[in-house]
Parts: sequence; structure tokens; C-alpha cells
Amino acid sequence: MTSVRVGVAGALGRMGRAVCAAVSDANDLELVGGFDRFNVGEPLADLTGLSKPAGLLYDDLAAFYDNAKPDVVVDFTLHPATLDVAREALVRGISPVIGATGRSAEEEAALAALCEQRGVGGALVPNFAIGAVLMMRFAEEAARYFPTVEIIELHHDKKIDAPSGTARLTARRIATATGGSAVPIHSVRLRGLVAHQEVLLGGDGEVLTIRHDSLSRDSFMRGVVLAVRQVRKAPGLIVGLEGLMERAS
Repeated sequence: MTSVRVGVAGALGRMGRAVCAAVSDANDLELVGGFDRFNVGEPLADLTGLSKPAGLLYDDLAAFYDNAKPDVVVDFTLHPATLDVAREALVRGISPVIGATGRSAEEEAALAALCEQRGVGGALVPNFAIGAVLMMRFAEEAARYFPTVEIIELHHDKKIDAPSGTARLTARRIATATGGSAVPIHSVRLRGLVAHQEVLLGGDGEVLTIRHDSLSRDSFMRGVVLAVRQVRKAPGLIVGLEGLMERAS
């Protein structure tokens, strides 16, 4: 079976390094290069401590895509750089798996339109943890039976955007499922946290709390690998990991 060629944008960040290791460890994936601002031209394996060759590091998107020739790019850069990462990938027929957050609704719609125009599969995934996907699904179901819902999302103090992409997607799913108004979201940024979310559902005389905790970045890697394997199977933009999980089942 032919390996999927994978590039990583934001390769030297904390999430990028974890993604590089996860891709390198997968027998059916081949890490072919990275995109970042520093250490340009150096072997990615040396920079990330990998035992297998992984291509070079680039700071120019065109050179990265044209030389590394990935089938899929996993993006953990920052907004607005992430917009260029996705656009440049799609015009070349490369599928973006986007973990970077901070997009507006208009930017997301433009990305979806470009996926359709180019006939390329893409994925916008606010949270790669399988447990987080289930948390959103359970919350969406439970919200039909409770008159009030609020979300508390808690992340490390280096996370720039607030509210998080996971919280915004959860709120959108709940509002769609219930036909209700916007769900309030409360954001906490605190050193020592990784990624955590509570959905609080209140009714007469009772409260239901649905909570998910990511205790390390390892919790996201199974979802990243699943997304890389599934994203090219159909054109168009998938938002959230759940649709990719359904393809794999």
C-alpha cells in the first residue's frame, strides 16, 4: 500500500512536534517535510528528534509544497498565516488538515468554497481528541432536554484565541439541535492547564455537567492520524473530527 505523504506546518511548535512524531510512527504515513520560521533547510528529523528521515524544514510555502510534495498538510500555525497554508495547499490539490483556530465565519466559508472549487478534501478540526468529539455529541443530545446551557472552556495561558474553536463548535451544534439562542461561553486561560471543557445544563432542581479533559498533547494524536488517513476520501470541507470518524467506521 502506498504511504500518504504528510507535511506539517508549524512543525517546531509544541503541537507540531507531537504531530511529527505521530506521523513518523505510523506505518502507512510518510513525513516528508515541515514549514516553520526557523532552522530553514535543516533536516526535520534532526530538529524534532526522529529516528527516520522526514525531509527538510522550509519557511516558504511554495517551496515547501513544491519540493516536499505532500498529499496532506497538517496545519498548526497561527491565524492569519493558517489561511495561506490552506489556500496554497488547495490550489495544488493538497488536502489541509487544520488544527489552527481563530478563523472568522467568512474565512471558513471561503475555505469551504475553495475545497469545492478545487475538488479537494479538507478538514477543519477544532479538537482532535476522541473524547472531546463524544463530549460535543453528548452535549448536543442532552441540550434538547434542558432549558439552559452554558459552556466553560479552560486552556493554557499561551493559547491566543478565546473562546476556543471547540467551545464555539459545541455552542453552534447545541443551538442548531435545539433551535435556541446563542449559548454563553466562558473562557479561562491559566498556566498548568492543557485543554478542558465543561458543558453545564440546568433544569428545574437538577444540573448535568459534561466534561472533557486533555491532560497532555498525546490525547490529540490518534485523531490527527485518523484525519490524515480519511481527509482525501471525498472533496469538500469537513468541520470537526466526527465526520472523519464516521468515514473510518
